[in-house]
Amino acid sequence: MKFAVLDFETTGSQPGDEIIQVGLVIIEQFEITDRYTSLVNPGISIPSSITTLTGITNEMVVDAPSLDQVMSDMFPLLFDCVLVAHQAAFDLSFLQRGLTRTGYPPFSGRVLDTMDMLRILFPSISSLQLSMVAALFGIDHERPHQADSDAEVTALIWIHCLDRLLGLPLLTIQRLNHIFENGNTDLGWFLDEICLYKESVTSVDMDTNRYFRQFTLNVTDWGDEDELRTEFEVTEALGASFQAFQQGLKSALQQRFEVYEDRESQDQMILEVEKSLEADQHLMIEAGTGTGKSLGYLIPSIYYGLKYEKKVVVSTHTINLQEQLRERDIPLLKEIFPVPFRAAVLKGRSHYLCLRKFETKLTTRDYENGREDPITAAQMVVWLSETEHGDEEELHFGNKGAQFWYSVASDTDSCLNRMCPWYKKCFYHRARNDANTADVIITNHSLLFTDMKAENRLLPSYKHLVIDEAHHFEEVASKHLGIELHASAFYHSLLWLYKDNRSGQLPMLRFRLQKSDEAGERAAAWSQTIDGLFPKIISIKEDWERLSEALYELVSSRSDPSQSETSQYVLRLKPDTLPANWRELLIMEDNIYLNANELLRTLDKLLNELKEQQDGLGVQGLVTDLNGTVKELYAHRDALHFFMKMADEGYVYWVEAGTYAKAKSVQLNSVPTDVSGLLQQHFFETKDSIILTSATLSVNKSFQYSAEQLGLAIPEDEETGKLKTVQLPSPFNYREQALVVIPRDFPTIKGAGDPVFIEALINSLSDVAQVTKGRMLVLCTSNRMLKLVHAGMKEKLSPHGITVLGQGVDSGNRSKLTRMFQDNKMCVLLGTSSFWEGVDIPGDALSCLAIIRLPFQPPNHPLVEAKCENIKKRNENPFMKFSVPQAVIRFKQGFGRLVRRASDKGIVIIYDTRVIETYYGKHFLYSLPGPKIEHMTCEQMLPRIEQWMGGA
Repeated sequence: MKFAVLDFETTGSQPGDEIIQVGLVIIEQFEITDRYTSLVNPGISIPSSITTLTGITNEMVVDAPSLDQVMSDMFPLLFDCVLVAHQAAFDLSFLQRGLTRTGYPPFSGRVLDTMDMLRILFPSISSLQLSMVAALFGIDHERPHQADSDAEVTALIWIHCLDRLLGLPLLTIQRLNHIFENGNTDLGWFLDEICLYKESVTSVDMDTNRYFRQFTLNVTDWGDEDELRTEFEVTEALGASFQAFQQGLKSALQQRFEVYEDRESQDQMILEVEKSLEADQHLMIEAGTGTGKSLGYLIPSIYYGLKYEKKVVVSTHTINLQEQLRERDIPLLKEIFPVPFRAAVLKGRSHYLCLRKFETKLTTRDYENGREDPITAAQMVVWLSETEHGDEEELHFGNKGAQFWYSVASDTDSCLNRMCPWYKKCFYHRARNDANTADVIITNHSLLFTDMKAENRLLPSYKHLVIDEAHHFEEVASKHLGIELHASAFYHSLLWLYKDNRSGQLPMLRFRLQKSDEAGERAAAWSQTIDGLFPKIISIKEDWERLSEALYELVSSRSDPSQSETSQYVLRLKPDTLPANWRELLIMEDNIYLNANELLRTLDKLLNELKEQQDGLGVQGLVTDLNGTVKELYAHRDALHFFMKMADEGYVYWVEAGTYAKAKSVQLNSVPTDVSGLLQQHFFETKDSIILTSATLSVNKSFQYSAEQLGLAIPEDEETGKLKTVQLPSPFNYREQALVVIPRDFPTIKGAGDPVFIEALINSLSDVAQVTKGRMLVLCTSNRMLKLVHAGMKEKLSPHGITVLGQGVDSGNRSKLTRMFQDNKMCVLLGTSSFWEGVDIPGDALSCLAIIRLPFQPPNHPLVEAKCENIKKRNENPFMKFSVPQAVIRFKQGFGRLVRRASDKGIVIIYDTRVIETYYGKHFLYSLPGPKIEHMTCEQMLPRIEQWMGGA
């Protein structure tokens, strides 16, 4: 097979735009055999943005050949070739227009896209950007956005793809072929050709790969673990005292790393955690960036667990940190620990693939989203031959991938358990089994609360808990102990039951029953029951559409999305001040509730009858999935009823909606205003020892705020009391490494879009960015401000070659934006909420951090408002008791982005003068870890920054 790999540079992406450069590379037999490249005179001026991107100027194309000449050179090279391009639709459209305009017939051969093949063959690849893929494959990409260089790199990537494809097991290729057959696509044709070739040269080798039910897997049955160690080995290895054990580990670390930094604060943390575990004491321990707190709690936890044969659970806020512990810290500890131990990662059930559902989806070709679903299915078939965990975190989906995953994710209600043919291969049950046999279990805050709600049936029994990223614990508790209802979730559950006469679980069940010889006369009765349910489902769906539209009208007419950090409509509802039309909405909800009752009762009865006969009828899988949907609908019905009635005074109720998807984006929230009692009851009173750690637990060097949020009391004598608090010294010399600058004459903001403030901000940030040569992270507190500043800075900085990236403008993906920022030598990155914490940009990529506003939560957010009302009822000041401490903790998180290691040096600019003008401003500055703080006029700021950076 012969491939022509094509790339164009153009004056833009619209039909009226012109080609300015072409790159063409011919591949035969896995080798590049020919190349063609040329600049093209477009006959129009090249926009400056295209020159900035490509480096191609008007002067360079003045004497270049015309399109006529270039097409006549290219046309014969394309003969008998399969066309390949990166984002092929773009290049193909320009090729067809170019050929037609110059009198040639359009290209009629097959067209393949490297992006499709990369997604399928490398399912864990996190970015499909050409430069990123090239770097991943070790390919030099010298001149990105020049057609000859891009075509060459694309050709080398295509050869990688061919190698990978032909190296897959035959069974995997047959599966891929099956997914795309009958689709009449060029990709389907190509996979068919590859399959025929592979079948002609291969026989299935049962020893090379693991196969089960016509899938290639990378796992054996779970539950076959050997004994890891003996009791004698543990006693011998742990030694006489923890201090001696810790010293031994330190020596092992020194041998393991050429450069080993002795961290005093980490040593102190290890000892404090071990003491608390031994003394059955709770501990709040603040450990700043650079402490190495993961090892600070893992080492004593694993030691304690091994010594007393007790499980220790470690919980993180983010899946990212869970993965970091799995990939980085646990393997390191397994290397240096003198005795083997088991660590397991357990996530929420929906993170794991249900193999039965996936098999059914592929067998029935249940693909909803055009070409997207088959590509996602193919991606997952390849991934199954690699994955050991079956965890969605390992996959990077396209646009509709998340929807596809939702339909094949593991869940309790549709699980056949031991009756499932996939049971011993099941990823979720494997993870549960691993947790049961592990010494340390790494989970997340969400699952801790799901386990609590499930009466502790998910996690193995434990009495010792480490909570990392503990400043989020109370907030996650509120979210998980509350009740949410998404409009689209309710709608999708109804669609799963019945989409039309041919699609949905009920029509499929009806079809199966009518085909079954076993069902006999009962099939007619069951089919009649099912037919009677269709109008009821349609009626509930229509009522729900009307109600969600009415709720959307309500929230969008009474809320300003620019005031919220997420640019969402948000409206709190209070039982004593309900809108005038609330009675009409209650009538709609009553209809839904009554119809849903009738529907669910009938379905329960039908399912009970079918369960007795399901094996003979061959509908076991369908009945189980239907049972799952029924349970979902019960939950949606109850969540809606609870929200609309608003009977529990301990809850706050609000509606949220997006500005785009309208009624489908409506979300109803019912959240308890105070969860501290529940946290006491289920955690702090029942666990022997809980370690809470974070870089930001204290405000004004005090843990009072964090303790109160969790319902904890700090005793007078912390050494002997149940709770101890420790603030570790920072391992960094902040006075030498960080300068905080406050421009005291900067204008005060008057409203979110204040033009005077925005203009001054754009000018100041742009001036600073020129001094620091980009390398700047700008933290905003609203999307609206971010967009205004982004546009202004882009205009001012593009002539200086400084790129400006904005969250939600250039991409919504935080990791992708961070990577783009690090890869670009001169860059400014503007971020909102998710950039205030968890972003790690060490070294020279980040030298300046700008904090635009102190990060107070909007006082009108329903949960903030309700918490403040509760504090007022206690005759306390909600601003000082709640709003300021919460903002200080977030401010400290933001500040922590700048210095990530001992060699980092940089500047923090605080543009919010409240930090020096108000009585509460000192709380923010006093909570920082000792940087140099100076306030000055705007005029003095640039020279001072230049002077500081000069010493870097």
